[in-house]
Amino acid sequence: MTRTTWLHHALTRFVHSTHLFVQDVGHGLMVVSHNTLALLGLGAVSIALLFGTHPELRTGLELRALAWLSARHDARVLEGHAEVVPVPEPEAAQRVTAADLTELNRSQATLASHLSRRYKVALEPMARLVLEAWQAGERARIDPTLVLAVMAVESSFNPFAQSPVGAQGLMQVMTRVHDDKFEAFGGQRAALDPVSNLKVGVQVLKECIQRAGGVNEGLRCYVGAVNPDEDNGYAARVLAEQEQLKALLGPRSGPWNANRPAAPASHTPQQVAQS
Repeated sequence: MTRTTWLHHALTRFVHSTHLFVQDVGHGLMVVSHNTLALLGLGAVSIALLFGTHPELRTGLELRALAWLSARHDARVLEGHAEVVPVPEPEAAQRVTAADLTELNRSQATLASHLSRRYKVALEPMARLVLEAWQAGERARIDPTLVLAVMAVESSFNPFAQSPVGAQGLMQVMTRVHDDKFEAFGGQRAALDPVSNLKVGVQVLKECIQRAGGVNEGLRCYVGAVNPDEDNGYAARVLAEQEQLKALLGPRSGPWNANRPAAPASHTPQQVAQS
């Protein structure tokens, strides 16, 4: 056998051996892959059955996953805003509806403290509302305690309250009916400004009392009721609230004449403030 022939046979055997090795390895990998996929499928089915028959395990896993995702989200948000510095707004304090208790007289401070506790409103905003109710009531010749009683019954001193029919704010004024009255305050959105809403509400209440001929009738007019039995006890609730406020103040020096109607007009009561 020549050297060339021997090399040829050796190379042939090597190629054949290599081919068998690769073939065996490939077959082995295929078998292992099939077995692995079978195991994975079996594991998935087992896990699905486990969580399907044990809802508490599924719920716990969901909560842990949600907590992890939420933590990751918060971490990314903090990373993205780590260098953000709030823009100073020195005028922000001027937009706050608040007053110091020292700005009120003794009667006003008594009512502000009482209403703040009863309706769970911060004292400073309540003090401002009492002060504004006093000033608006005096201008309209309406007892300020009546104004405060209307706010208490209408909105419980929530300046953002809104009824299903669209009455808004502290005094629950029907914005679309009295949009002209809000023009002086910048438009209808002023209905959600506590002071603007109070002033417009007092104006509407004054018109109701004048038109209806008395406080009881004016309150029914304010709520949109024509007959006494149509107001669902609204006037009685407001007047009862007012009496409680007046009782806190005790005897006053001199009578308050605001509850007497100012020159009642000949108009019939109609819905003015609310429907």
